[in-house]
Amino acid sequence: MPRRSRRLMPLALSALLAVCVANVQTARAAEKAKDEGTKFLRFVEEGRDGGRLETAIATYKNAKGATVQLVAAVHIADPSYYEGLNKTFAGYDALLYEMVKPKDAEIGKASKANGVGLVHLLQRGMKYFLELDYQLDGIDYSKKNFVHADLTAEEFNRMQDERGESLFGLMLQNMMKEMAKGDAGAGGQMDGAALLEALTSPDSARKLKLILAKQFENMDDMVAGLEGPNGSVLVTERNKACIRVVKEQLEAGKKNMGVFYGAAHMKDMEKRLIDELGFKRTNLEWRVAWDMAPKGGRVAPQVAEPAPDRDAKIDKLLEKIERLEKKIDDLEKNKK
Repeated sequence: MPRRSRRLMPLALSALLAVCVANVQTARAAEKAKDEGTKFLRFVEEGRDGGRLETAIATYKNAKGATVQLVAAVHIADPSYYEGLNKTFAGYDALLYEMVKPKDAEIGKASKANGVGLVHLLQRGMKYFLELDYQLDGIDYSKKNFVHADLTAEEFNRMQDERGESLFGLMLQNMMKEMAKGDAGAGGQMDGAALLEALTSPDSARKLKLILAKQFENMDDMVAGLEGPNGSVLVTERNKACIRVVKEQLEAGKKNMGVFYGAAHMKDMEKRLIDELGFKRTNLEWRVAWDMAPKGGRVAPQVAEPAPDRDAKIDKLLEKIERLEKKIDDLEKNKK
């Protein structure tokens, strides 16, 4: 090797090392962002007048090889969305599902929990208004691998009474917080003119879905407003009940589980899986819940977007750095 090349080699390796370190720092920054929690619901814009509302299926694994998938749900959606989920659910050892209902009551019976029955009634009404299907109609809850993982109506009512909490009280509290911010003109607020236009449009169902789907981008903020510093029965206590069932199923030897809960529950559910049960997220895919293709047709194909295993990526970068450091040490020794 020419003398000049030998002199430049350490410099080139140092530069490459610097690039690798920068890559690790980028990966670490991504890891820090992941610590803030996974996004489980998103709106994907298509052209000027179309889009998709998508929900996530996040995969987590523990050191013993058990897998849990958090399957985020919206309670009214396209029939094809529920058809796809039914096929996915068939592959689990156990599918843990949410439903506040009286103890031992049949699936689909009106809930006697405070405010929850009325929410179901509103969701059924929106099904017709938005030309969507309702979760309790679209999902086959009769399958043998389905496991109830929620509070009973009796537990839900007792806990809310003990806290002096109600569904409508939480919603009012959140509304007052938003009003107090004084940001009526901020981005993300619902446009009254657009809403009126959607209501009077021949294409009203699709346009209304577009407006609502854009609001769901702020789901995490809305849930935080409902929760407060001590959590709530509506989200926190129900999530605790679900995690207890996850533990029971793991102890029973189940290795491949799904948790089917509303998207609003999933950020807290993920934190509990990681912090309390030692799971790590390994993958993320998206399912189309509301397909609101532009009038002129779809501009791009739907593609599932699996997320890379960031831990593995960081480990590979660190191995590469170690190898480069060794080469540099060897070069320095050869010089001497």
